[in-house]
Amino acid sequence: MHPVVEWLAAALIVIAAFFMLVGAIGLLRLPDFYMRLHAPTKASTLGVGGVLIASMLVAATQGRAGVAELLITLFVFVTAPVSANLMAQAALHLQLPSRAPVPPGAVPERREG
Repeated sequence: MHPVVEWLAAALIVIAAFFMLVGAIGLLRLPDFYMRLHAPTKASTLGVGGVLIASMLVAATQGRAGVAELLITLFVFVTAPVSANLMAQAALHLQLPSRAPVPPGAVPERREG
């Protein structure tokens, strides 16, 4: 394998690892469910995507098409946002409290009547 491809694949893996680390730290440090849900879903998508792109690059230099990596990437990019959305809807249904401040004027005034 060409050294430039090796360095590029290594750089992609390091960048992906950084995103995964940021997502893990966000999962540990953020205060409530909604914020914890956001950090790992975004970071894991970028992290897994970076690793799979590096794998596709290495596969291309070895003469493989990299179809498996492409399918895994598509699967992760489709399922991560959908699962995060379903978990957020379940949390809203269960009326889990959030610590995030609500901006003024974001919620219309309720009229009792």
